[in-house]
Amino acid sequence: MVSQSANLASRLWNTSVTSQHYASPGAEKYQAAVLEQYKLYVEMADRISARRSLTNTFFLTVNTGFLAGASALGRFALREVPVWGLSVATLVVLFQCGVWLLLIRSYRQLNRAKYSVIGELERKLPALLYGDAEWGELGEGRSWGRYVRLTNVELAVPVVFAALYLVAVGVTVAMR
Repeated sequence: MVSQSANLASRLWNTSVTSQHYASPGAEKYQAAVLEQYKLYVEMADRISARRSLTNTFFLTVNTGFLAGASALGRFALREVPVWGLSVATLVVLFQCGVWLLLIRSYRQLNRAKYSVIGELERKLPALLYGDAEWGELGEGRSWGRYVRLTNVELAVPVVFAALYLVAVGVTVAMR
């Protein structure tokens, strides 16, 4: 455990930034500006994550509603809805699952870029919180035992919904 703690300390503290960097004339204003930009940028990254969560909640709600509606129509859909109607409805829900996947991918790319910038900003600060320390503690996302990347979980959900839609339509058409 001691070596793990020492390893964290070596990743956390930026040895290229020392107290001398805060002592020279003008350094205080420069460091204050870097810190202010850092705080602002971390806040922006948090807002992106919040929007990502809201987007996922929206699509989860829409898809749950679609499935509930399809279940409620059950026998009616078996007898009354023409195959072309089921096909159009299936294409619509599959399209929105595709849009959901693209949005997740876009948010992942945006977050990756933001956290890379945060990591670079930290190079001007005494501590390397996100890019080196936290990410290192999580094994850089390489091991599911230490950290499961949220994007991997997020991407599975629209795929599961799409599969459910295809199975439901397949069963409906087969039972006709």
